[in-house]
Amino acid sequence: MLEELTEKFERVLKKVTGQGRLTEENISETLREIRRVLLDADVNYKVAKQFIEDVKVKALGKEVLTSITPGQLITKIIYDELTRLLGGNGAEIKLNPSGITTIMLIGLQGCGKTTFSAKLARLLKSKKRDVLLVAADVYRPAAVNQLKILGKQIDVPVFSIDDSKDPVKIAEDALEYARQNKLNTVIIDTAGRLHIDEEMMREAAAIKAKVNPTETLFVVDSMTGQDAVNSAKAFHEKVDFDGIVITKLDGDSRGGCVLSIRAVVDRPVKFVSAGEKLDSIEVFYPDRLASRILGKGDIVSLVEKAQQQVDEKEAEELQKKLMANKFDFDDFLKQIKMLKKMGSLKSIISMIPGVGSAIKNADIDDKQLVKVESIIQSMTKEERRNPKILNGSRRKRIARGSGNTIQDVNRLIKQFNEMQKMIKMINKQSGGRGMLNLKKFGLN
Repeated sequence: MLEELTEKFERVLKKVTGQGRLTEENISETLREIRRVLLDADVNYKVAKQFIEDVKVKALGKEVLTSITPGQLITKIIYDELTRLLGGNGAEIKLNPSGITTIMLIGLQGCGKTTFSAKLARLLKSKKRDVLLVAADVYRPAAVNQLKILGKQIDVPVFSIDDSKDPVKIAEDALEYARQNKLNTVIIDTAGRLHIDEEMMREAAAIKAKVNPTETLFVVDSMTGQDAVNSAKAFHEKVDFDGIVITKLDGDSRGGCVLSIRAVVDRPVKFVSAGEKLDSIEVFYPDRLASRILGKGDIVSLVEKAQQQVDEKEAEELQKKLMANKFDFDDFLKQIKMLKKMGSLKSIISMIPGVGSAIKNADIDDKQLVKVESIIQSMTKEERRNPKILNGSRRKRIARGSGNTIQDVNRLIKQFNEMQKMIKMINKQSGGRGMLNLKKFGLN
């Protein structure tokens, strides 16, 4: 996520952190470079100019110039200003406490509205909401079918009127259907166009006037840069949305859209999305993204991802097994499956502070997890529970059964044995108290 922007910020800040003391001269030089970084990232010119001025006012203060650790302090100033630029505090999605929560999605064609509507439905369903998806895009070929397929994948009903070309009536009838079926959350996927036109704006405004949504969210493709900001301004003037969703952050995004859009339209970013998987949705927190951009990781989001996947009873059971040195291949397989649910390995590792830039060019292949899974799944129950019995003939059978080489099997068994030795050693040093306290890390 925004790796190129992170790399450039790290390079600039590394220079100033290495200075023995800060002067007006080297602060000005640092800010010139940061301004160049922002403009290269396609940040709105006025936004970039104001950001540099705000940082300069604080950076030239007596407190910074006389600081014992001037590099860290100026980094903190930039972090604070980035957080403020991105919105300050996170803005949660509004939910109707007594009636139906209606969420209307608007935006240009191709921005990812339909896929995002399913991602949002899946997220809200996990929070015990009864969700209805509404196919109100009557223009794009196969839009209705796409939403139906996505709805089926997440087991959420999809409302459509297949022979209707009236999106206002579809939205209105969908609300009535939700009332009759006691569904408390309605997500309306509206039509987009390849470019902004008056007909699209009138239609979006008409749907909004009829259903009076709890939230109107503008969905935008992060890779469109300043065009995204311009379309946000146009939609905001005509439809007056409540929040922003930024999609495709896993693509070749320079970051200009993310850093500009909040300041230009004065509406908070509420969600970001990276990838096509239906679990690739994150609530937007300005301070966490600012930390990622500056290469400081995002350990809070990492822990939250783990919390979503870790079952409390399983965590306690794992804790007991680790303490008793009884961690086996079945437990290892469970941990791999949990890790895969959290996202790509590279995205997970990049959240660890100080690791992001180190793995930029590293070949981290998620297929390795699939290989490990196939090897373990080719073992018998007894072999998983007692790896000591894995002799040469058993290893050959496992290699053939999993479609891997004998070297792959040997390598995994060796790594597993070394991990068990490490667990045993740490348990011994800790007096049998165990190496892993999941409660300490908030994982239950």
